[in-house]
Amino acid sequence: MIKLSIIGSGNVAQHLIAAFQNTQNSGAEFELIQVFSRQKESMAHLLDSDKITNDFNDLAEADLYIIAVSDDAIAEVSSQLPFKNRLVAHTSGSVALDNLDDNNRKGVFYPLQTFSKNKAVDFRNIPICLESENATDFQLLEKVAKTISDSVFAINTEQRKALHIAAVFVNNFVNHLYQIGNDICTENQVPFDILKPLIQETADKVMTLSPIEAQTGPAKRNDNETINAHLSFLSDENQKNIYKILTQSIQNNGEKL
Repeated sequence: MIKLSIIGSGNVAQHLIAAFQNTQNSGAEFELIQVFSRQKESMAHLLDSDKITNDFNDLAEADLYIIAVSDDAIAEVSSQLPFKNRLVAHTSGSVALDNLDDNNRKGVFYPLQTFSKNKAVDFRNIPICLESENATDFQLLEKVAKTISDSVFAINTEQRKALHIAAVFVNNFVNHLYQIGNDICTENQVPFDILKPLIQETADKVMTLSPIEAQTGPAKRNDNETINAHLSFLSDENQKNIYKILTQSIQNNGEKL
């Protein structure tokens, strides 16, 4: 039986805890024995109080400790662990394996997904990217990952950095563009819901087509009349600049073909 401990209480930690709890209840060969949270009450809705600690010195012995905290806290948290030569993995997409403290064996357990507190996710469909210093530790990470996900990958630090940057483009930046679209709709008394079937179709298309094959719109067609009309319509300079940059990027991409 693999003993697992999670350190952290944010979105990633809570979603991981829920996924492990669900899998554990179905008879998986591991046990989530403990969670570290500075505010114990923030975890009370997820597991029994006797499995929660806010003192590093009370951490029970486990086969794997997963640090699920903000990127800038990973090094500090790993340095506070009061033991040596145990497997400690972080969940960050952008922090290098080497940022973990040298007192323990190092790993990465990175679920590539966007997490929000009030939005449930199906971990079986979430890619989990793994890295370790040796093959034995990788096998343990892989065994744990496969209990909650059907999509597990060996990804090194540089590859993970590239993935994280790509994820910012396809997720965070795209969502910000949704916000701009929502603002434009609101300013002109148009329901944003009208755009949702278009958003869904665009997302569905890249499941079967490459992004460059799925690209449409005035920039793709070099329809300068429409582009200039759009720019004249926009009064917000930030929106204009983003429109120009993205239009130019799409056109530059077309020139490479």
